[in-house]
Amino acid sequence: MSAEGAGQGPGPEPGSEPGPICPEHGQALNWFCCSERRLVCAACTGLGGRCRGHRIRRAEKRAEELRNKIVDQCERLQLQSATITKYVADVLPGKNQRAVDPTACLILGQSMASAARELVIQRLGLVRSLCESEEQRLLEQVHGEEERAHQSILTQRVHWAEALQKLDTIRGSLVDMLTHLDDLQLIQKEQEIFERTEEAEGILDPKESEKLNFNEKCTRSPLLTQLWATAILGSLSGTEDVRMDERTVSPFLQLSDDRRTLTFNAKKSKACADGPERFDHWPNALADTSFQAGLHAWMVNVQNSCAYKVGVALGQLPRKGSGSDSRLGCNAFSWVFSRYGQDFRFSHDGQHEPLALLRCPAQLGVLLDLQAQELLFYEPASGTVLHIHHASFPGPLFPVFAVADQTISIVH
Repeated sequence: MSAEGAGQGPGPEPGSEPGPICPEHGQALNWFCCSERRLVCAACTGLGGRCRGHRIRRAEKRAEELRNKIVDQCERLQLQSATITKYVADVLPGKNQRAVDPTACLILGQSMASAARELVIQRLGLVRSLCESEEQRLLEQVHGEEERAHQSILTQRVHWAEALQKLDTIRGSLVDMLTHLDDLQLIQKEQEIFERTEEAEGILDPKESEKLNFNEKCTRSPLLTQLWATAILGSLSGTEDVRMDERTVSPFLQLSDDRRTLTFNAKKSKACADGPERFDHWPNALADTSFQAGLHAWMVNVQNSCAYKVGVALGQLPRKGSGSDSRLGCNAFSWVFSRYGQDFRFSHDGQHEPLALLRCPAQLGVLLDLQAQELLFYEPASGTVLHIHHASFPGPLFPVFAVADQTISIVH
């Protein structure tokens, strides 16, 4: 027994005033059992008592501790009340005045709300001004390119009109010689015939020239592209409801019930029924929808994977075997952004373009503009355009996915 005194247990204190009585032993409850947290009598702590061996304290000592705790708590409550009273009396009225009282601006300066409004207006005004300047620059560039191409065509028209006239003159001269000169005269004109023939041969046949074509690159602007991508993918406005075609999912992948998440499994599943649409070796999957015109966008969550591919592919992409024909980015049928560890690249037809990324994207946005024949990859968190590919896509395109580590999923 651990108690305030040693021996067989505490006994009643002489001269103590009568108090509560132990119902078991009929003695005064002058002790406190710390183990059972209740008042007990001396007999409860002795031989045969239920509290023998427990830590025992005198009841008045326990009461003194409780009184001290109450005093400390009351002091803390008093300080807390004083803090709240001061906050309500001094701080809140000042905040309310600065927030809603227009006369307070004259005394306290510009309100927080007014400053916030000014900040929004100022920044959007700057963006608007920048957009207007970029619009003006690009339109002038388009107009200049249009004028250049038009002038090149006019110059070519004049050149070839003169060439036609010259050829007609030479031919007329040669025909005249052939018709009116006798043998001796013709021999005497041999040098002139040679010069005329050589002059005609110097007029080359027309060839296709890029100088005569309108250069669409004049419309490419990093600022415009970034703002455009942000407007579409930054708020997920106008994005497609893309889902996987379960008939195409590799047996090394598990497809979620909503057909938006692919999980890699190194062990080939035997539950997948083989079919002509299914990829049987590479961990690939096609979406169930194809696009052949217009603008399309979708977002993929890739933060859990260190090995994935995201992009587009033609429907005739081969599905069978371990060759490059069915490996995304290694054939003429697919265009993909890929990650392997810290290595990022854009791949098409076996050509791999390394991409220097400062960080690993958590989400990857894909924009497909079939009118402009443009494929763009975008990171919404930083508003960064990761890569742009311009190509003449030969047919309808399917969103395509591959994952060889953990999970990727289409953001809904």
